[in-house]
Amino acid sequence: MEIQYTVREGKPSDLHKVAALYRTVASRSGGIAREADEVTEAYVRNVIEKSLESGIILTIEDPENPEFLIGEVHTYKPGIKVFAHIFSDLTIAVHPDYQGKGIGKLLFRTLLRETESKHPEIMRVELIARESNKRAIEFYKKLGFNIEGRLENRICDKTGKLEADIPMGWTRPACRLQV
Repeated sequence: MEIQYTVREGKPSDLHKVAALYRTVASRSGGIAREADEVTEAYVRNVIEKSLESGIILTIEDPENPEFLIGEVHTYKPGIKVFAHIFSDLTIAVHPDYQGKGIGKLLFRTLLRETESKHPEIMRVELIARESNKRAIEFYKKLGFNIEGRLENRICDKTGKLEADIPMGWTRPACRLQV
């Protein structure tokens, strides 16, 4: 029997669950950009508040243990008028034990669907992926994101190795026709 995962809107009471998920993902090489010790309560609270105020935050709980998040994605407006049509600062985190099970795809598809249906002012969603994370880059491309450049030597890992960040963007389908 296939497990059914349910996406729900994130809420302020998810603070500790999101922090635990982020720390787990951050502890794995190539996960989110932050190190585990940088995932503070203040950081997570800020992300949740900004996402609820001017963006989207979605979570998936473990169906067998609702106190445990297995996935989260969020994005929000940058807060500058000329960028009011953009969702930026996007982060997705899927617990390592649940990767490859369609959790990220479910979160992203829901995020893009909600962007189209609930946020008509948003014309663009942008993210940045580490160049060594080829799997993520291919995943984002399949979802309709385009590579838009390279930010050379932007990432410095624990060993001091430098690599590029790859900016990617998704444009609302109606906008693609107008370009």
